[in-house]
Amino acid sequence: MGTWAVDAFGNDYAQDWAEDLHQTSNLDAVEDTLNTALDTPGELDAPFAAEALVAVEVLARLQGKGGARTDDSAAVDQWVDARKPRAKPRADLADKAARALDRICAADSELRQLWQASEHYAEWLAAVEELRSRVSV
Repeated sequence: MGTWAVDAFGNDYAQDWAEDLHQTSNLDAVEDTLNTALDTPGELDAPFAAEALVAVEVLARLQGKGGARTDDSAAVDQWVDARKPRAKPRADLADKAARALDRICAADSELRQLWQASEHYAEWLAAVEELRSRVSV
């Protein structure tokens, strides 16, 4: 995976998912992505975890609790801006987001394992926890 930042947007999987989001007009892609992260048996593969982080970012931004707007977040920001204030995230999606973040940070998460093996693990974990603080359940 090409990775250049510890935030949810700083990798190839996240960028591809964000571009695909533009093919939808509702939260189905977000829900499907969170369901994949939650329902995958055994180890959670890094691509699914990376995509789930971006799906959680979509929910945070729809709640008005977006993180920094950067070039990397532009595709998601554009999608969210086109839907605000009409699209309100459902409470069940916020709950799924919280549970997905737990799964992403669990010992059987490949993404966590990859970050744990790097010198930037603490920064990545802090970025995930900062995202968690922005998603209302």
